Amino acid sequence: MIKRERYGKIVATLGPASATKDVIHALYEAGADVFRLNFSHGTHEDHRKTHALIREIEQDVGRPIGILLDLQGPKLRVATFAEGSIFLNSGQMFMFDQNPNPGDRVRVCLPHPEIFAAVKVGDTLLLDDGLLRMTVVENTGDVLHMTVDVGGKLSNRKGVNVPSAQLPLSALTAKDKEDLAFGLDLGVDWVALSFVQTAHDVEQVKSIVGDRAGVLAKLEKPQAIEHLESIIAVSDAIMVARGDLGVEMAPEDVPAVQKAIIRACLKAGKPVIVATQMLDSMVRSPTPTRAEASDVATAIYDGVDAVMLSAESASGQYPVGAVGMMDRIIKRVEKDPFWRQQLEANRYEPQPHTSDAITAAAGHIAANLEAAAVVTFTCSGSTTFSAARERPMCPILGLTPSINTARKLTLVWGVHALVRLCHPKDMDDMVAAACHEAVTHGFAHEKDRIVITAGMPFGTPGGTNLLRISRV
Repeated sequence: MIKRERYGKIVATLGPASATKDVIHALYEAGADVFRLNFSHGTHEDHRKTHALIREIEQDVGRPIGILLDLQGPKLRVATFAEGSIFLNSGQMFMFDQNPNPGDRVRVCLPHPEIFAAVKVGDTLLLDDGLLRMTVVENTGDVLHMTVDVGGKLSNRKGVNVPSAQLPLSALTAKDKEDLAFGLDLGVDWVALSFVQTAHDVEQVKSIVGDRAGVLAKLEKPQAIEHLESIIAVSDAIMVARGDLGVEMAPEDVPAVQKAIIRACLKAGKPVIVATQMLDSMVRSPTPTRAEASDVATAIYDGVDAVMLSAESASGQYPVGAVGMMDRIIKRVEKDPFWRQQLEANRYEPQPHTSDAITAAAGHIAANLEAAAVVTFTCSGSTTFSAARERPMCPILGLTPSINTARKLTLVWGVHALVRLCHPKDMDDMVAAACHEAVTHGFAHEKDRIVITAGMPFGTPGGTNLLRISRV
């Protein structure tokens, strides 16, 4: 049974380079804690097979493994060209219209009436991940007259970004609804919602998901940053999705925005993932650049719950090597005394609630007594989430009777989740179970102290209201 010797978690995207059981198992052995199924690619049958392989591996290793369903969201794209592509010169005029006929060097169909309704003169449109840039000079309602600021090749169905306008689009498309229903029936643990703009987008998905999975908001639109606190409040977790975020805002703004999101999540006690291009050169190379290693390390120093690999593990030449490299970077950072100083500096005062007060006290006691572990008993996961918010100086052993809760906790900082089928009968049973599991799984030895938190009465989901110190 694998015991991770680190606090930060790794999310690995699966794809053509990692579609077999042997490779997925090797990714898990190398350090992947959660596997991401990207529903922008692949069929339902592809994802069904991958999901089944992960669950087989889970049985083989005897440890819960998290699965994240990443919804595609509303993709804005130009239509097609008569010759497949065109070349636009900087300074020329160009038109977007709603005529479905193939485009040419003068115009092309933009099959998204929402864009025509939202943009105004002076707004910028970015195409092909920001490689081309245009400015609106006239909007007649059904035709956008544009001047090309940065030209280049534009081919069929390239993406369009509108950074300066909040589009009247639901973050949940018809395709997403089908994918969501399919994923929930499969039994995924987390659902990632793409292109979130407001808290309402998240609430719409949560009304469908209920308690069947955690809902994670991907922040990749500037408009989401304007509603950051309200989005975090209604989400179960957050992803800093730097791909589209880096297209829609200036590159020099992304690092500051990333840190602001992380700080807000730490304050709210919500898990946060940093994603996109973290070890991008490992798509083609067996080693990352020094800058990429520093990028992963910076996120860990900032206290994130997890870092994520995309193409590196989904379609790259070195998927297992990329996970192994990320694992080594995290471990190296967590050996640095400055890492702990950073976590302490980023600590926020607990909210005036019993559960926050208990878990904050547990963190302080664990540090003062040099406890071997914080052991949490939880049904819904809330007790363990609260413990992780405090970033204690020892591992968190999350004991739960629910395999679904255990799988969800695989994303959370410092948590080693275990399924214990029965609730404690009483306090003595709770202490005995905590000591037994801590020793069995290598977190504590005889005479070590552990700190235990739980909610009473046992088996009732709700707030944490119990703290106990015990010697093994």
